[in-house]
Amino acid sequence: MEHKIQILLACLVSQVLLVAVAEDVECVPGFQEKNYELEYQSGFRKEESILKVNFDDCHGNENVNFEVSHPAFIVDEDGSVVPSRDVTDSGSTLFIHGRTAFADDMAEIKIHGAPERRLTLKEILGLGQSPAFMRTKRSLLAPPMFVPENQRAPFPKNVGKVISSEMPDSALFKLTGKGADQEPKGIFYINKNTGEVLVSRSLDRERIAFYHMQVETTDLSGKTLEGPVDVEVAIIDQNDNRPIFKGGPHLGEILEGSPTGTTVMRMTAYDADDPNTDNAVLRYNIVKQTPDKPSPNMFYIDPEKGDIVTVVSPALLDRESMPSHKYELEIVAKDMAGSDVGLTGTATATITITDKNDHAPEFTKPLFQATVNEGVTGVIVNLTVEDKDDPTTGGWRAVYSIINGNPGQSFEMNTNAQNNQGMLTVVKPLDYEISAFHTLLIKVENEDPLVPDVAYGPSSTATVQVTVMDVNEGPIFYPDPMRVTRHENIPIGSGIATLNATDPDSLQHQTIKFAMLKDPAGWLSVHPVKGTVNTTAILDRESTYVKDNTYTAIFMATDNGSPPATGTGTLVITLEDGNDHAPSLYPSVARVCEDSKDLSVVLLGGRDEDISPNADPFKFELGKQAGLEKTWKITKVNNTHAQVSLLHNLKRANYNLPIIVTDSGMPPLSNSTEIKVQVCTCKKNKMDCSAADSLHMSLAMLICFSFITLLCL
Repeated sequence: MEHKIQILLACLVSQVLLVAVAEDVECVPGFQEKNYELEYQSGFRKEESILKVNFDDCHGNENVNFEVSHPAFIVDEDGSVVPSRDVTDSGSTLFIHGRTAFADDMAEIKIHGAPERRLTLKEILGLGQSPAFMRTKRSLLAPPMFVPENQRAPFPKNVGKVISSEMPDSALFKLTGKGADQEPKGIFYINKNTGEVLVSRSLDRERIAFYHMQVETTDLSGKTLEGPVDVEVAIIDQNDNRPIFKGGPHLGEILEGSPTGTTVMRMTAYDADDPNTDNAVLRYNIVKQTPDKPSPNMFYIDPEKGDIVTVVSPALLDRESMPSHKYELEIVAKDMAGSDVGLTGTATATITITDKNDHAPEFTKPLFQATVNEGVTGVIVNLTVEDKDDPTTGGWRAVYSIINGNPGQSFEMNTNAQNNQGMLTVVKPLDYEISAFHTLLIKVENEDPLVPDVAYGPSSTATVQVTVMDVNEGPIFYPDPMRVTRHENIPIGSGIATLNATDPDSLQHQTIKFAMLKDPAGWLSVHPVKGTVNTTAILDRESTYVKDNTYTAIFMATDNGSPPATGTGTLVITLEDGNDHAPSLYPSVARVCEDSKDLSVVLLGGRDEDISPNADPFKFELGKQAGLEKTWKITKVNNTHAQVSLLHNLKRANYNLPIIVTDSGMPPLSNSTEIKVQVCTCKKNKMDCSAADSLHMSLAMLICFSFITLLCL
């Protein structure tokens, strides 16, 4: 009794001190953070801290005692939560009780991903716990409690009882935590007077398997007298969930001819019941196979693992002889380790028999025939083959090749991707006069190699006989194009060339007539029988119809066959240049300032429609009028340009300066051009070349003016 009074006084003093401190520094005694979370990573290692809790009694934390709901964990002086051994059964929740003379509080650690923990018998009875973590003179005991799931009414039902050996008559029991006063609320409640814990409704273990609550005793004012201590309620599993095959469709493949015992696929069912009981121990069985040929038991399933394996011989697992390439197996998974009282779940496994290239392609007949007109190209015959392998694989797709009879590479084999037929194509026109018959040897293979014990046989080759039909072919010009070189300006009627055309139908003895097909400039004519080409106009190399010194005309030759056939040939005439164009000058206008210190007037350029040697280098000189050399000077810069300069400044006016330019032809041609020189007034970077009030001086006046100037000197 004296001990209780001391505790009561200590609690009263602590409450007064806590209020005073809270008013001064706003310190709240207890765990400063009551909820912690961490991830479960396959367990916790001995003496490695999992996290640190923050406990403060606002009076220096002297003589702090910590208790952890799991006996393998302790809390160091600095608040680190440390396992005393390797722990894999931590459970999903840990509770830490911290207590000093000034504070008594609880903290919760949520461990995400941890498996639920089963209590040992020692823990249930409270045995084997370390004395350092046993409460001194604890009088409140909450043994573990168990509730079967899916209980039927009436409710409430008694779950267990909390015992207090030193509970005053006026004290009350109080139950808190998830399932009591926290969501899901109202599942459990406690008789305030007797400590009996009751459940209010039916529970589902697969929804919540454990409930972690706390119980304490309080006085009538709600003040805690003892506790809290943990109350753990485990939900006892019932076999109320059928096995379920998740996902789907469930597909597997097996290569035809595979050895007996080859694994095809694995079927896995899931049972939501307690995995530590027979309620979730599954056994597998095949109850139906469709189709049931060539054997009703082609596959076997491992009852425990769910592995499906073949049980028929490789010879029976022949895709080409089986009634179907897909087999459906009805799989049943039963819990309770397959006992009669177990619940079942079903699924369908679809197994595809995949192909291997164990059949060579074979031609449908040994001889194929084709007829083709000479001179044409394209597909002339389709070769058909048979192959028993899967049409979606390279073991069915055919590859054709010509192994004999194609020395000129006139033929080519291709595969029709739609029907796998071989298309024999003429890629170079055939000539009846050279060969009227061709015999080809064709081979067919698969894209994928055959399996080692299968080879290509005689039926994988076939003969193709090609008959070439004679047609009236047009005459052929030779050479084509015909190239000649002629001087431009040769006399009209001059001979240019004699066309040569032959008829490939040598056995028909046909005649040929020539005609003009294209003569852009109208310069030529052709003799219809002889094929001689003559000029009807002057050939001009500088004409717009001439490109890169060449003129092109097209002729046609027609035989007298039935129907007549026509061929075309090209004549290319390279024109040699004659000096028939005098050079010209540019620019034709120049400007200069009347007071300019730079007496350069203009850089003249020469150009000539002729080409070397009838063009540059050009000769530049002043006109023949007397006195020009007293005022003007012309200086050659290079083969095509010359610089015109003044010898002294001129007054503002327009002047016409004659310049003679001569090419290098034999004989040379000259051209005299007047260059208009404008002498302008220049002020502030502006040039005024208006000649309205200025004197326009002709060459005669300029000579007279120069002569008077000389007399004055």
